[in-house]
Amino acid sequence: MAGRAHPLFLWIFLLILAPVGAAVLVTVLLLLGVEPRLLFAPGRAVRSLLELCGLHPANRVAVASTVGFLWAVIVAVGLAWERRRSAA
Repeated sequence: MAGRAHPLFLWIFLLILAPVGAAVLVTVLLLLGVEPRLLFAPGRAVRSLLELCGLHPANRVAVASTVGFLWAVIVAVGLAWERRRSAA
């Protein structure tokens, strides 16, 4: 019998585990030698879009956008895993 997961666990995953996982993933990839220009490409795209709009964002916008992108990927994979697990 498969029970429904408690909603508190979902919020813990979304607000604590996924952001920490994204930050750790960025750190590990940098330590393993991935070039920063490749790793931060999603964030640089957001920064370029903001520059096209006439804003002058700092480099930290690219870093935060990259971590946000990785957070979204981790959340999508986690939710897909949970949906697959509950369907079986």
